[in-house]
Amino acid sequence: MTNETLPGIRPQPMISVADVERASRWYQDVLGATSDHGGPEYERLLVDGTLIMQLHRLEVGHHHGALADPAVPLGNGVALWFEAPAFDAVVERIRRTDARVVTDVHVNPNAGHREIWLRDLDGYLVVIAEP
Repeated sequence: MTNETLPGIRPQPMISVADVERASRWYQDVLGATSDHGGPEYERLLVDGTLIMQLHRLEVGHHHGALADPAVPLGNGVALWFEAPAFDAVVERIRRTDARVVTDVHVNPNAGHREIWLRDLDGYLVVIAEP
């Protein structure tokens, strides 16, 4: 993909998690992502060489201060939505993990595509949808 085909702004969500390394393994298993940083405080996850998300340890402030209030449950009100052209392959990968499925594969009546809804280790809602 060249810079001319990329949108002017690309999402690179960062979520706070209790255990970065454990969360990284979960997202690698579920999404087929790869680590681009690694470590107990911060992680960058890539799919096909593109940054799709970042993980940050809840208690660590680094240069910017805390990203979340530890008194509020993680994942509250956040849905991480991923489009997967190889939807069936992702679902098969999910079935081989211990991911907690909230809503199994179904057709979203508004979008007209199939989706599967999960909860990650920290309670974030993770939706995988076909294009």
